[in-house]
Amino acid sequence: MLLYLGSWLIVYMNLEPALAALSSTRRLQILAWLKNPRGNFPPQVYGDLVRDGVCGVFIARKMRVSRPTASEHLKILQQAGLVRAKRIKQWTFYRRDEARIRRIKKIISTTI
Repeated sequence: MLLYLGSWLIVYMNLEPALAALSSTRRLQILAWLKNPRGNFPPQVYGDLVRDGVCGVFIARKMRVSRPTASEHLKILQQAGLVRAKRIKQWTFYRRDEARIRRIKKIISTTI
């Protein structure tokens, strides 16, 4: 029983940041937009929307919030492993980490 509980705790500890990140409707909206970046954001001067991700400035505009507010949401998503950040010049671009999202979905479906 303790071994099972220990394994469960390890799974939960790995899942906890993702669940916390997903508890915000704003962050869920960002993830939904990033699922189809070409359909949700205008073309960028630097960086391919799919390969490199979406500029944080565009995400802030679409959210209708300040850049620091958007950056905080994106930082939480990044720390949870749901998005990856890439610097190009002075901007940061964000894209979904599909492999990590699949793993999280699998953990949730098998644990709950």
